[in-house]
Amino acid sequence: MTAVLVDEIENQPVGAPGTLTWLGHATVLLTTKGGTRVLFDPWLENPRAPEGLDVGKIHIICVTHGHFDHMASVVPLAVATGATVICVPEMAAYFASAGLSDVVEMNKGGTYRHGDLAFTMVGADHSCGISGGEHQPSIYGGNPVGFVVTLSPGEGGPVYVSGDTNVFSDMSIVRDLYAPEIGLMPIDGHYNMGPREAAYAVRLLGLTRFAPYHYGTFPMLAGTPGEVEEHLRAAGTPTRVTAWQPGESLPLVS
Repeated sequence: MTAVLVDEIENQPVGAPGTLTWLGHATVLLTTKGGTRVLFDPWLENPRAPEGLDVGKIHIICVTHGHFDHMASVVPLAVATGATVICVPEMAAYFASAGLSDVVEMNKGGTYRHGDLAFTMVGADHSCGISGGEHQPSIYGGNPVGFVVTLSPGEGGPVYVSGDTNVFSDMSIVRDLYAPEIGLMPIDGHYNMGPREAAYAVRLLGLTRFAPYHYGTFPMLAGTPGEVEEHLRAAGTPTRVTAWQPGESLPLVS
């Protein structure tokens, strides 16, 4: 499935209504038809970020874990936009120590509602140390998580954003409880699952559409969408894979 290029209008923020927009690495913007803008794991200075990136107004920031490449832009972005930050309690304490006050702490199995959106926190299989800086030990950051976002009626099916993770059998529980339609998961094969594992995860989750991320940022992150498609085809799985580029958007309704 081909992604749609975001309009390149001077000073126009990315993210048309009713879309998911990949901003490079693991940073993804969800924009509802009603204009609510949700940013996942912001690292706006990542090497694959679109040139001249302007994210505009952000209402919600979802943080899956404490690694630098998933939260480097959280504090300055929350200060600049007034966005509410959603994360596990250990990450919430860290952000509070950095001066943020509008932080919602929650944990796996919980759901936070913002207007017509529902954010359900689910498990992930990864690590979660908060980056302590060069040659410094990491700070304990709780557990890594993912999110299932349930949209307003008519906006599209639930969206699953896994955060960094390996494939794990409880993804079938996410399927049974929340029935995500679109899934965003890593395919790099170094810090996370590779294309073969991601294809297996797609089947566990029962996804209709899959948009890979966390690949190609650095040479070691070598998995590709084409490899995922090959594994899905070999297994007879009809899920559509979006081979998008940073700055491109995927409609929430196919």
